[in-house]
Amino acid sequence: MKIAVIGVGAMGSVYAGLLADAGHEVWAIDLWQEHLAAIREKGLRVEGASGDRLVSSINVATSAVDAGPCELVIIATKAAGVAAAAQSIAPIVTPSTLVLTIQNGLGAGERIGQHLNTANVLLGVAGGFGASIRGLGHVHHNGMELIRLGEMQGGLSERLEDMAALWREAGFKVKAFADINQLIWEKFVCNVTFSGPCTVFGRTIGEVMDDPMTWQIAKNCGLEAYRAGCAKAINFSFTDPVRYISDFGRRMPDARPSMLLDHLASQRSEIDAINGMVPVVAKEVGTEAPYNEVISAVVRVREAGFE
Repeated sequence: MKIAVIGVGAMGSVYAGLLADAGHEVWAIDLWQEHLAAIREKGLRVEGASGDRLVSSINVATSAVDAGPCELVIIATKAAGVAAAAQSIAPIVTPSTLVLTIQNGLGAGERIGQHLNTANVLLGVAGGFGASIRGLGHVHHNGMELIRLGEMQGGLSERLEDMAALWREAGFKVKAFADINQLIWEKFVCNVTFSGPCTVFGRTIGEVMDDPMTWQIAKNCGLEAYRAGCAKAINFSFTDPVRYISDFGRRMPDARPSMLLDHLASQRSEIDAINGMVPVVAKEVGTEAPYNEVISAVVRVREAGFE
């Protein structure tokens, strides 16, 4: 299959590397020219839970147009880049092209809908990877828990099952779900719990959980997201959110959320789609989110000082 991966940061690089290694024609599309040059000249090294491999068959380009029409387009940008990515891929999307978007936070499908017909849009949730860029052309991931896939409009379909099989054959743990929004919200609750607080306090997930003061703050961030989701009638698979987020955190105590990694690199984060989204949804449904309001404010003030 001919596949374009839009955004080859840490997670996008993992996707591109394993899918190309499985024999697919993969195009890595990004504006990060130094990273692309390293992939083109030396190959992409993917190291971590999936093994250690050097993939030399990946095509690279700074514009999606260079790839030409594709059968599958994976949008792996940060949440803030989804709308621009959707606009940029219009020339390579045919009536039969599937578009799969995998982001943290909420609203990716709606952002794509601003520029493309969403009839062929699939939504994904990636969990437990802990991916990071080790250097140009070199990505590492601590885990490889599960990729959850679903139709944007809900339900199971033959094309969804085929997509799950494609990823499974490339070495990913994958499952198709009829209600992907439930999974998006369940990951959202965990992201909200750890992303903002770990960033504000400069700590790993385990360090936040081990300190009663920081854990109280992080826990309440997650609870505010959970209550907003309940008010929106999200069909959560759990009724004890503290236990759920605690179990999630204990599986990767040494992990540093991507938001913290962004700040360590003096880069803007996905705060608006994660902690910053909770007060927005809370206002819509009549709940409150004071912990997330404060955490988001601290993150945004810091980011205002980034170039």
